[in-house]
Amino acid sequence: MLPDKPNLIVVLGPTASGKTALGVQLAEQLQGEIISADSRQVYRGLDIGSGKDLDEYGDIPYHLIDVVDPGYEYNVFEFQKGFSASFSKIQAKGKFPLLVGGTGLYLESVVKQYQFTQVPTNVTLRASLEDKAHEELVELLKARNPTLHNTTDLLIRERLVRAIEIAEAELSAEKTAIEMPSVSPLILGIRWERELLKKRITHRLTLRIEQGLIEEVESLHAKGVSWDTLHFYGLEYRFVGAYLQGEINKNDMFQKLNSAIHTFSKQQMKWFRRMERKGTTIHWLEGEGHGGDVLCQANNVIDRH
Repeated sequence: MLPDKPNLIVVLGPTASGKTALGVQLAEQLQGEIISADSRQVYRGLDIGSGKDLDEYGDIPYHLIDVVDPGYEYNVFEFQKGFSASFSKIQAKGKFPLLVGGTGLYLESVVKQYQFTQVPTNVTLRASLEDKAHEELVELLKARNPTLHNTTDLLIRERLVRAIEIAEAELSAEKTAIEMPSVSPLILGIRWERELLKKRITHRLTLRIEQGLIEEVESLHAKGVSWDTLHFYGLEYRFVGAYLQGEINKNDMFQKLNSAIHTFSKQQMKWFRRMERKGTTIHWLEGEGHGGDVLCQANNVIDRH
């Protein structure tokens, strides 16, 4: 069902599709502000690899970018809290909120009003886990959560301890929920012909390496961000980290990373199609070169609603 009076415009799409550019253009027209729905752009210092492109925003205010330091465990619950606060703040100023990004779970958590919970730190539990070996922690987590699907939690000790803490809270019901604001979203999606998108991804990766992606990863590690944590922060940090550790050469790094980003963009589109199958209406805009100007297409949709 289409919203009668949208109070939120969502701009989504795969990586390198042009979401930020369209979001900024729409914000300029609507006197709006942008809330980022990107799981990596929340981290300070993850600039080139996460594709912040802050210069694109110009004078448009943005939210949920550069809000925590690397190492902080930012998750979908934290995002919902940040979105709720940002949405209310923007409305209070008489501005129009736009949610822009490609992290499917973050977008869906707003659109579908999912109720996630927050688990407080359990100091006593953490103290009891301090002297345990990594393998013991893995077994403890598996015992508490036999259906575990996020294997990343098994690789990094900090995440492993936190996962045990969450599993323990689930068993004891020591958790709190957040009240989300009521939203009526109008959702715009940008899609490209596959070969055109692949060219955009490869071109953007080339630019990012020229702009200092390798140096950014090197600097983050020098400041204390572990290779395991960088691995968790996504493809760019994972493959460049492998190169800096001497595991692969520079050419292999580029080729493997480029291929992995292509695959990731397919996964993003699969997520969006799954949202549609579950009842979410996405108004698809065709990338430039096929279907005309994206902004013009977006305005046509907005004018109808």
